[in-house]
Amino acid sequence: MQTLSDRERSVRETARPLLAGAAAGVAGLGAALALTGSESPLRAPFTLFFLLAAPAAAIAAVLTGTDPLSRWVIAVSGAIAVDVLVAQGMLALRLWTVRGGITVIAGVSAALLLYAALRRHREHAAARSRIL
Repeated sequence: MQTLSDRERSVRETARPLLAGAAAGVAGLGAALALTGSESPLRAPFTLFFLLAAPAAAIAAVLTGTDPLSRWVIAVSGAIAVDVLVAQGMLALRLWTVRGGITVIAGVSAALLLYAALRRHREHAAARSRIL
């Protein structure tokens, strides 16, 4: 028989991937709206969400092994730092455009996510070789 705590845990486990997918969709839509130059009123908030969520998720993926609260505090702080450093660097080089900034942030986030995936793959391969 299912208890109330089992149901709550089941709802939490089901809701987490759903919320992550919704966040990824909103962030992707924000990047797309900014890159296409849309005049939608949702452009600014969705783009801001992309600029915070993409680097934060990538930094959080790299920070395995830390407790969740610390990971997200570091990830959000790191996302703000990445955004500021990209903007500062592009402004100093006189290369700043909205599309360029979005593209660079997406590229940095993708590189961090790729690094996290490759590291995880390497760790699993090493664990498998120890078992065999």
